[in-house]
Amino acid sequence: MCRRIGILALLFLVPTFAAGDWLQFRGPGGLGVAADKNLPITWSDSANLLWKTALPGPGSSSPIVVGNKIFVTCYTGYGLEANDPGAIAKLKRHLVCLDQQGKILWTRDVVTDAADAPFVGSFITKHGYASSTPVSDGKAIYCFFGVAGVVAFDLDGKQLWRISVGAGTNDWGSGSSPVLGGDHVIVNAAVESGALVALNKSDGNKAWEQNGMVRSWVTPLVIDAKGRPEVVVSIENRLLAFDPKSGKELWNCEGLADYVCPSLTAYDGVVFAIGARDNTAIAVRAGGTGDVTKTNLLWTLNRGSNVSSPVYHDGYLYWASDNRGVVYCADAKSGKLKYEERLDPDADLIYASAFLGDGRIYYVSRNQGTYVVDAKPEFKQIAHNTFANDTSVFNGSPAPMAGKLLLRSNRYLYCVGKKQ
Repeated sequence: MCRRIGILALLFLVPTFAAGDWLQFRGPGGLGVAADKNLPITWSDSANLLWKTALPGPGSSSPIVVGNKIFVTCYTGYGLEANDPGAIAKLKRHLVCLDQQGKILWTRDVVTDAADAPFVGSFITKHGYASSTPVSDGKAIYCFFGVAGVVAFDLDGKQLWRISVGAGTNDWGSGSSPVLGGDHVIVNAAVESGALVALNKSDGNKAWEQNGMVRSWVTPLVIDAKGRPEVVVSIENRLLAFDPKSGKELWNCEGLADYVCPSLTAYDGVVFAIGARDNTAIAVRAGGTGDVTKTNLLWTLNRGSNVSSPVYHDGYLYWASDNRGVVYCADAKSGKLKYEERLDPDADLIYASAFLGDGRIYYVSRNQGTYVVDAKPEFKQIAHNTFANDTSVFNGSPAPMAGKLLLRSNRYLYCVGKKQ
């Protein structure tokens, strides 16, 4: 009976998709781990670059792969230059569909009359107005565009529905990506309405809502906690877990004592969270009831990242500091730090999340290229790759595609791989 319950829970959590698809931010389970082998290690403008495609505009979202199509979001019309942003009324968001050879098949525009945060200051100017990665169930694409709402398209670009999840704005902008839990699209609309919102995939109608999402730019994580589906989100001071079907709160735990941006990761029923300006990491066993701080908070480490998300591999957690140019490895069971090493050359800012593939970790910096590091508790940097002809910002996390890697900048979508 227990085995049957576990199988049903997994069926609830995981949509049907083709092998090799990368359907959401950080791929299967939102964990940033690819099954692909023989991924490229080195590339440049002249080596292992299979194609690059100019995008309509900038964006900080990551590409996803659905069957033989690639989807990525961007924006145009406003906020292209900090010193001359233009008229905010001209702002447009876009969903772009490409084939696997880099040809743009179609683009869909999303506009809104809702007032957005102006492109000024030192925060929103770093990532703009298309920072949420789409999610797909293999049949439709679900996009979150902040005050412009959640929009569903079929794979040919027909709009299926659109709904607002709030009109609130923030000087730091909007950045959480939508995820799927069973028949629901789940959105952390902390900026827009202070709520975690579940929408029916079929029509966009609201299935449930949980308020109290305080200072959180975190993409929710949907996990299987010993046969029980849970959607976990990190907010200021707390970790919260809900039933993705009903929205009922399942447990809560002491969290990170500040605003939070990095997404969670999990392994074997343990949720790992990093974040806050004091750079903290914690581990919490999922599957509890009520306040589990005294029973399920396993460890706390005074290392973390304020933006970039971690990845788990073979008993260890790996992540990069957002602003120190340093990468970390910690024992996932004990929280003991295994290494703290500086990337070479200096990485400056890293906003993209760690990506694991074929025994290596890829760290994409905003302005200094991509660093490739061994996924082992002994630090070894293998490669450092740049596109010298592209001086724009890289905020998106990598996505694998049949043994190749997709990388996006504010100007281009790149496909790198070993040439046949």
